[in-house]
Formats: sequence, C-alpha cells, structure tokens
Amino acid sequence: MLALSGAGSIAHAQTTAPAPAEAAPSLPSVTVSASGLQLGTSDMTTPATVLEGDELVRRREATLGETLNSEPGITSSHFGAGASRPIIRGMDGPRVKVLSDGAELHDASTISPDHAVVSEPMLATQIEVLRGPSALIYGNGAVGGVVNVLDGKVPTAVPAKGLEGSAELRANTGSREGAGAFSLTGGTGNLAVHVEGVARDAGDYRVGKGWAPDNEATRKVQGSFNRTNTGSVGLSWVGDRGYLGAAYTRQAAKYGLPGHNHSFEGCHTHGNHLHCGAHEGEGEDGHDHDHGAGHGDVPVVDLRSERFDIRGELRNPFAGFSALRLRAGVTDYVHDEVEGGAVSTTFKNKAYDTRIELQHEPVAGFKGVIGLQTSQRKFSAEGEEAYVQPTVTRRTGLFVLEEYRLGDWRFEAALRHDRQTARAETSGIERSHNGTSASLGAVWKFTPGYQVGTSFTRASRAPSAEELYARGLHMATSTYERGDASLRSETSQNFDLSLKKTAGDTTFGVSVFRNSINNYIYGRTLDALDGLQLLQYSQADATFTGIEGQVRQRITRNLGVTLFGDTVRAKVDGAGNLPRIPASRLGVRLDGNWNAWEGQVEWVQVARQNRIAAFETATPGYGMLNVGLAYNGQFSSGTPWQVYLKGTNLTDRLAYAHTSFIKNAAPLMGRNLTVGVKVAF
Repeated sequence: MLALSGAGSIAHAQTTAPAPAEAAPSLPSVTVSASGLQLGTSDMTTPATVLEGDELVRRREATLGETLNSEPGITSSHFGAGASRPIIRGMDGPRVKVLSDGAELHDASTISPDHAVVSEPMLATQIEVLRGPSALIYGNGAVGGVVNVLDGKVPTAVPAKGLEGSAELRANTGSREGAGAFSLTGGTGNLAVHVEGVARDAGDYRVGKGWAPDNEATRKVQGSFNRTNTGSVGLSWVGDRGYLGAAYTRQAAKYGLPGHNHSFEGCHTHGNHLHCGAHEGEGEDGHDHDHGAGHGDVPVVDLRSERFDIRGELRNPFAGFSALRLRAGVTDYVHDEVEGGAVSTTFKNKAYDTRIELQHEPVAGFKGVIGLQTSQRKFSAEGEEAYVQPTVTRRTGLFVLEEYRLGDWRFEAALRHDRQTARAETSGIERSHNGTSASLGAVWKFTPGYQVGTSFTRASRAPSAEELYARGLHMATSTYERGDASLRSETSQNFDLSLKKTAGDTTFGVSVFRNSINNYIYGRTLDALDGLQLLQYSQADATFTGIEGQVRQRITRNLGVTLFGDTVRAKVDGAGNLPRIPASRLGVRLDGNWNAWEGQVEWVQVARQNRIAAFETATPGYGMLNVGLAYNGQFSSGTPWQVYLKGTNLTDRLAYAHTSFIKNAAPLMGRNLTVGVKVAF
C-alpha cells in the first residue's frame, strides 16, 4: 500500500506547486466528470476522490483495485496480481460500479473476485470515486459508490499542434514486472485519431518475511503472474459545438489463480451441510484428490475482451438545453480457465449499454440533467466450474439530477427508477424487480475556506443473476455457492456528513457515514469442511457505519505532514459481523518538494481484524513503510519528462488482506521498488 498522496481534493493539492510564503495556500477544486454537472470537488455534497496528473502516474498499479487501495475509505479485493476490484466503505461486487468515461464496464468482475476488471490504469487520464446523489444517476445498485476511469481513446478535440502524446516505461523488483504504455493523438480539420496501448509482463511476486508454505528461499506466490496487452484506436469528428466519435478496444490477459484447490472436486451438499468424497457403498467419484493448492499446475485465466464505444456531446442542442451527451458500447468478453493445458471452464459475457443525458438550462434557479440508460447482458459459464447457469439480464433506468444554489449553499437532489429482468436460460426461471431511488444533499460554505456537506440517499438494488441462480462449486474461492430465486430487492438508507477546510496552513477533510440496508443480500456461510465453505445467498437487515479522512499541516513552504485513516463496521442486525470487512487503518505521511524534486515518506498501520463472521478467521495487523520520489525535467525542445521511484513495504513485512478470499494463499507483496519514466509531447 502506497499513498503517495491523500484522498480527494486534498490529495491533488499536494502535487501542486506551493504558494508563496506570504499567501495562505488553498486547495484547487478538480472537476469531477462523473458528477453529472461537471462540478468541482469543493461543490460535491459527499467526498470525491480524484487522481490525476503526476500523482496518478506514480500511484498506478497493474489493477484498478490496487491503484485505489491507499485512499481513505477504499480498499481492494486482492486476488493475487491479476484481479483486484475496488471496495468502497466495505462494499464491493455489484454495489460498486466501474465506469469507462461514464459508460458501465461489462466484464465478469462482479461475479467473482478472481475475475479481472477490464480497465487499464496505465491508460487512465483521471480516476474518480464518488458517492451520494451524483452516484445515484449511474444506477440504483451503486450503493457503495462509483469509480469512473477517464481515458482519451475517443478524442474530444483536435490537437493544436497537430500531434500530441505520451510514453511511459516502468519496472519493479517485487514481481520483476516490466510495463510500457503509449498514447498518441493526431488530427487536422475536424477529424482526430487516437491510438494507445499497454504491454505488461510480471512474474510471480514475493511476499514478506515469515511466509513459506512452499519455498522459503523465494517466498513467491505460485501462480501470481500477470501478463496483459491492451490496445485501442479511436476516431472523432470535432466541431465548434461538440464531437462524435468511436473507439475499438481489445484487451488480452493471462494471469494465475493462486490457492486454487482441486481437492474439493466432487464435494456437494446434503441440505445445509457439505460432503466430500464417495458415500458408503459407492465408488470413488473419479477425480484425483491428491493435488491441493500449491501442487501441480496453477490454473490460468486466459482473457479476451473486445469493446466498441460511441461517445458524443453536443452543446446547446436546442432551446432550453445546454448539452446532449451520448455513451454507448458493445462488449464481447470471454475468459477460459486453463488447467493442465486444457480449458476447464469458459465464462462469456456479451453485453450492450446505452446512456443518453440532457442537461437543461437554469429554470427558476434549478440546473440539472435528465437521462435514460439501458443495457442487456448475456452471461454464460460452461465447464467444470459452471456454477451459474446461462442468464440474460436486461435493465432500463430513468434518472434526473437537479441542483440549486442560494448564497453560500448548494442543494442537490436525484431521482432514479429502474426495472430489471433476469432470466435463467436453463431452468426458464425469470424474475423482475422494480426500484425507485432518491437522494438529497447540501453543501454549505459557511466561512471562507470551510464547508460542511451532508446527504441522505434511499436506494433500491435488485439482486444480480448470480445471487439468484448460482449453484455449484467455485474452487477459485474455495466455496460452494447457492443462489435463491426468491430474493427481493434490497433497500438502503445512507446518511453522510462531511467537514472540510480547504485553505490555510492546516487543511482537512473528514466524513462519517451510516448505511442501513433492509433485505441486504450476502453470502452467508452455513458450513465449512477442510477449508471449503458453503455460501448461501441470503437476506437480512444490515448496518454499515464508519469514518474516513485526513488532516495536513504545512510546516514550511516546502514541507508538510498528513495524518490519515479510515474505519468501517458492518453488522447483520442480530446476527453478528459481515464477512471480509476491511480492517481499520491509520497512517502518517511527510511530504516535501524542492525545485524539480518532490518526495514523500509514510507509515501505514493496519489494525488486526477480529470482528469476524461465522467460519471466518481473524487477520493479524501490520505496518508498512513506503516512500516516493520524483524528478521533473524538460528537454531542450521544452518537452516535459519525469523520472519517479517508489518503494513499498520497505521493511518486508508479511501482511494479509482480510478482504481477500485467498488471504492465506496469497499474502500482500513484500518489499518492492518501482522505477519509471514518462515523457509527454
């Protein structure tokens, strides 16, 4: 975990050149594209995390989850090196929507944590994380939050110089990773063309001292390699009032699945109990059970994803409206799980999505956006671990977001109605759910440099197809999963209160939240046998409460210190704790800059997580020492370049992620040094 900078607008400010000594520093307000109204972070009713520029370059990791893992309130699912999804305030899976410039990504990552997110951090130009009323317009199921990854694959402007781009190379020691990325945009007249690509090759990574299930000399997690190639080409017509463009993106990846245990083959259920092996009087089940995790070939995910995107914006399309925006995409996703050179299971996801927004001019002081979103997903799994039957899920949503400003106050309200139909193709069972969600928020800048924000959201989330229809062994997570076709929609009521100070030598941002969810859907463990868990998707009322934030004190013009942390408590009402909830964290960071140099040193302490669910084990705490250093220069032509170095877990601590299904089989990476260089032209 390396937090080269903190959360939200505070984080962005730390990469900005310091103000003169006689001037009181003030944090810049970064525009949040996903806010729906192109708001700055200072206008958001709830905290918004924005990573961009040099900070994003140094923070980027191979996966989206690991890139955001250090932000207060955000952790990751951590499944080796190839798959890692963001967890926001203890919520993950379908409760956290991942977007590509406002359009939903359609992969298989919401189905299981061993499935990768098809978003490449090295090609991102900005990453936004938001909650509250603005997040609601992207789906009522986004009760955890929204992660919006901005990129340049569809050009929105013709380069003034005719050609512009960037190139980056990086390498690390923890997994002997080598990675390179390039981005190039050219154009003339009204046409602009963009091409970009990334190649990554990382081997099995080393963990901290004291872990040696297989090889004490190497301390490598077998099957934790990650090889990824991503390429995109886009074309746009750009006019005085907007643009319309399209892009084709292809990603191919191969990564291992650590901890995969074949000894569970043939296991099944008797009621609410697990049974493995043959019954008395029966022959063996025909499977070889003498190869547990860590023996033989580790299963490999061979992933291919193709996506066509259409994006457009027209300013002042007709009277009374200031902008018309279009996002549409078609995705063809497939990944094979290969064992011993043969394909054991194939997952396919063919989907399309369309989103249209109309932003209207102020009416009686109200400014807002209305929109329509529709999608269809055809998902199937074939083979040994096809624990979810083929399904077709259709969603349609209507939404409106409005704001009103009055003096030092800004008010925001959102309303959305969704209909979802999920049909299981094999059994023919079809379930439909309707849900209406609403939210209210306000931010008050009660004195210069200070503001308080609050929001209340009531959201309805329909169960996913996997929660409805799953049934069978899932050896990647060592679970036997059972869905429930009678599940109802869950209803959450979230209250958020934040306080910020954005000017002066002392700046801070802190937020407290409470999310009460009726009919919360979760995988309840009914039984466990030799490491295999029986998960039954169940419903019960649950409550999430927590606090997150940070405070920075400027010591001198070139030196500052930051204290940051977060904690979340998640309980099922009357039935104990929810599983895999992140542990509390507290850290301190010293940052400095001098001429073209900038650097940071931090210590992050993660507490022991002993608030555990049934059949779950406690996870020990750990502390990590991280450093970052960067030098910014220019060639004689004026072209900027940057060289950066970062070190994580410099004390080589053995650390486990409580949020991971395979925490014992794949601890976090040990000591790791990353060096990189980037040139922009």
